[in-house]
Amino acid sequence: MVDIKSLKFDDKGLIPVIVVDSISKKVLTLAYMNEESLKITMEKKLACFYSRSRQELWLKGETSGNYQHVVSITADCDNDALVMVVEKDGPACHTGSDSCFFNPVFESDELQEFSLSSLVKLIEGRKINKTEGSYTTYLFEKGLDKILKKVGEECTEVIIAAKANDKKETIYEIADLCYHTLVLMIEQGISLEEIHKELASRHVIDKKVKQEKMTK
Repeated sequence: MVDIKSLKFDDKGLIPVIVVDSISKKVLTLAYMNEESLKITMEKKLACFYSRSRQELWLKGETSGNYQHVVSITADCDNDALVMVVEKDGPACHTGSDSCFFNPVFESDELQEFSLSSLVKLIEGRKINKTEGSYTTYLFEKGLDKILKKVGEECTEVIIAAKANDKKETIYEIADLCYHTLVLMIEQGISLEEIHKELASRHVIDKKVKQEKMTK
């Protein structure tokens, strides 16, 4: 672990912090900390910054309720910048936006950014705004039974492809299963955050079980 004393704060006693969502991996904001706010962050496990405009400490969420629970803090190779991964209780931006970064400056025509979060938003859009000719819209229109049938079919396809040791086909079928599972999640009102928290809780349990076995 890097000691706080080895971090390189600037001439104003500040260090930039890039805040990243632990689930979506989106950059939420760029803020600054001084040594005191960093210590508070580590003690409370809640993001605490230093406001350059107000010249004071700022516990994120203290007013809005949108706290940021700290998962990890990592220094760069020069120890003069930090990346902080958080689980957030609400929007990161004062505008109400999920992230402070929402004004496009450039987008490549050839390379497209992909994430499960963006796919979920696309699927949600197909449910809210019915799109003619959309397979996703078709699934929502047919309802839960149709969606469940497709999830079952894709599970079977994954098993068949894996049993045949066909890696390429298995990848293809797993992708199909993931997509239909996301459709099911949206149909049932289940978010990625809820799945993330459930998996995280199992990770903690699994870690405890391993520790118990090692002590026996």
